[in-house]
Amino acid sequence: MFSPQRRERILEILHERKQIVVRELAAELGVSEGTLRTDLRLLEEEGKLERTHGGAIPVSAPGYRQAEIAESPRSELNRAEKQAIGRAAAALVSKGQCVMLDASTTALELAKHLVDMDYLTVVTNGLNSAMLLNQNPRINVILIGGVLRPGSRSIEGLLGQGILEDIHADLFFTSSEGFTLETGMTDFSVYEAELKKRMAAGVSQVVALLDHTKLGRRSIAASIRPPGIHTLITDGRADPDYVRKLKRNGIRVMIAD
Repeated sequence: MFSPQRRERILEILHERKQIVVRELAAELGVSEGTLRTDLRLLEEEGKLERTHGGAIPVSAPGYRQAEIAESPRSELNRAEKQAIGRAAAALVSKGQCVMLDASTTALELAKHLVDMDYLTVVTNGLNSAMLLNQNPRINVILIGGVLRPGSRSIEGLLGQGILEDIHADLFFTSSEGFTLETGMTDFSVYEAELKKRMAAGVSQVVALLDHTKLGRRSIAASIRPPGIHTLITDGRADPDYVRKLKRNGIRVMIAD
């Protein structure tokens, strides 16, 4: 099949299925993933589709790009550090696992690295992460029910606790407004903190995603205490003395490049 014919076929398949995954479609068309990505890039430049992480959607479909525009301004704070932390966190996830993500912007950066993985189950209260990961049909996405927080894309409250009681996840990736060794992870919202406690209750390991600005800072409501945190991922600007203190308290620390 010549390139123009292949691209026409790609558009036909996209029209039929409403989304395509690079890995699956490359095998179906008998081309390499690199070739298919080139096709998608050229079709996007022509305005015929929108590329996503791991595939493509029709230009009119409500995909991740529109969700990204609606993100809170806080998503721009320390973005480079959050991206590095998300990348490092993704290395902890293995095929076939069940993982939980909170609704933080740092967890969303992690989701961007998980979207190409196969055979994952992801439980989250973050609408942006759920919408992004749902683009891969090989990822089972479970959205925790609750109250949609005004002006945000996160769900809070305990209406979804029944789901959490029946789920036993391998990893829970969570961030917060602040973290101290005395109080642990803290947030502005009592409801958000309580939901995180329930999410942490049924997992094997809690992984804290905290850029350097969160360390040593405290907010109103405590969620997860230091003994409940297995791994803490921060960035290279974290205070070395504070990092050593974390390690002395039995917390595994990863520094994201």
